[in-house]
Amino acid sequence: MKNILIIGATSAISKAFAERVSTIDNKLFFVARDNKKINALKNDLVIRHSAKIETFILDVNNIDKISEMYSAAKFFLGNIDTILISYGTLPNQTECENDIEFAVSEFKTNTIGTIGLCLKAGNVLQEQKSGTLVVITSVAGDRGRQSNYLYGSAKGAVNIFLQGLRNRLTKFGVKVLTVKPGFVDTPMTAHLPQNPLFSSPELIAKGIVKAINKKKSREIYLPGYWRIIMFIIKAVPGKIFNKLSL
Repeated sequence: MKNILIIGATSAISKAFAERVSTIDNKLFFVARDNKKINALKNDLVIRHSAKIETFILDVNNIDKISEMYSAAKFFLGNIDTILISYGTLPNQTECENDIEFAVSEFKTNTIGTIGLCLKAGNVLQEQKSGTLVVITSVAGDRGRQSNYLYGSAKGAVNIFLQGLRNRLTKFGVKVLTVKPGFVDTPMTAHLPQNPLFSSPELIAKGIVKAINKKKSREIYLPGYWRIIMFIIKAVPGKIFNKLSL
């Protein structure tokens, strides 16, 4: 991983990933919407790791600026080896059910923005005939549950989109890695009761780096035990599942 583009660079998982790949030999291009946070991250990594880093301010809902962002990234990085897309919101399900405008806005942020970024990323990497696109989604996208089905449906849509994108890009030597974490201890989940299934952003970042280095191009669960958990949840018959409070 020499030339790395991180979209959603100030998210907890992205920061942990950047910490792992910030070396004097790598070039990184950070994209986020908060100028103060992104520059603080850049300055910290430059000082501690002598990393070569450039930044770009982008609200992912601003579709018109996506092409400009990728052009700036290509200008700085040259050939892009890895693109990590890691951002999103975790809306309150009850609020979504009672406020249609809020629900649609949250769905748009978690789905439409990601799809736009992935489409352009796919075109860039296809033209190169190389590179890995890594997208953080969630185990919540595997089956709709009453506690978070707005969020889960958004992630599920992205998962299916990435399946098709992977199918399209394989023939060009491009890898598409869908990362499905379970509960992660981040500011986004700070309001949720902690339990033994929670993982750290550092553990997720370690798994992502390992998967990239192994040149994987598929869906992975992090930590791996979530594959078993979600297999069981998906296997529960609908008649029984609908009686559960999940």
